[in-house]
Amino acid sequence: MLFNLSVPILISRIITLLIAFTVHEFAHAATANALGDDTPRIHGRLTLNPMAHLDMLGTITLLFAGFGWAKPVPINPHALRRKTNAGVMLVSIAGPASNLLLALIAAIPLRLRWVPLTMSRGPILPSGGEFLLEFLFVNLALFLFNLLPLAPLDGEKVITFFLPGHWADFYDRIRPYSPMILLAILFVLPMFGLDLVNLIIRQPLMSLARFLIKW
Repeated sequence: MLFNLSVPILISRIITLLIAFTVHEFAHAATANALGDDTPRIHGRLTLNPMAHLDMLGTITLLFAGFGWAKPVPINPHALRRKTNAGVMLVSIAGPASNLLLALIAAIPLRLRWVPLTMSRGPILPSGGEFLLEFLFVNLALFLFNLLPLAPLDGEKVITFFLPGHWADFYDRIRPYSPMILLAILFVLPMFGLDLVNLIIRQPLMSLARFLIKW
């Protein structure tokens, strides 16, 4: 919850946010650029400058709920060298894949016990283990959250590529309502005792974290 966060955890999340969102969006931009679309570069998104990528609401949500989003990277699907749907899918999956890679990197020193899983004894700065654990959790949350098959998340474009034609048409019809469905899942359903976020994000996240660091 918002006001229950300790200062060390909040600092860990701020640093993690700057890295995770920036790398995520840069991965989108770099993949599109590699596939022949210079739209992200023209719009100043082919950069590791966090200020080019952060979205205010998505940033606040990540800080205090553990998941969030950044500003979408603009692309021109028809400029991609791959077939349009395949190119869009590759650009889309690059973002979550980058967060999974960051989580794997953070897991290495924790799994090998190079950094102990001790909590901070000070009032402000996190311990090394505390920071890496939060870095791991947030990046896994971004990986799982962005794979949800609802626009504007990356998972919607990924799943559309693999769906047969009639299911793809169905997704096209519900796409305008996807943001409202997503908001309902995140904020409305939990008020009625139906916490899908816990089922589809938090539980898989904890299982992945335990597997990665033998926790």
